[in-house]
Amino acid sequence: MPFNVRKATPDDAAAISALIMSLQPYLTIEPDGSGAEEFLVSLSPDIIRRNVQADNYVYHLAFDGELLAGVAAVRDNTHLFSLYVGAPWHGQGLARRLWEAARDGALARGNPGSFTVNSSAYAAQIYRHLGFRDTGEMAEMHGIRFIPMRLDLAAR
Repeated sequence: MPFNVRKATPDDAAAISALIMSLQPYLTIEPDGSGAEEFLVSLSPDIIRRNVQADNYVYHLAFDGELLAGVAAVRDNTHLFSLYVGAPWHGQGLARRLWEAARDGALARGNPGSFTVNSSAYAAQIYRHLGFRDTGEMAEMHGIRFIPMRLDLAAR
């Protein structure tokens, strides 16, 4: 399926927030999000708009026609801050396509080939498939569980 991938603008913040919030049960320890209020606030349109406008974040979006299908964001040119694909598009290679856009953009901006990510338990296998390796045990903070991971392109 052809997806149109482009960089985000501040006007995309509400759609990005809605897409990520649609995946909330995959992200929080409690299915209803209780205990993860601080994390969930970070996914609000206002916070995402601020991030999109900041110099140290770069967001890439994938569209299926007019529908936002996925988002990837890199912070500080080294940390994969967000990689989310809407449920209707799971299993179609969109996570890889978004990761490649984010990775290639960071490399073009001077990243030497090293990236980190804090993976949800749900997404850990996808990140391993993309070449990331666990760097620590599963951790819990602010109502979410995550596995710290790293990718060193030179080591591959």
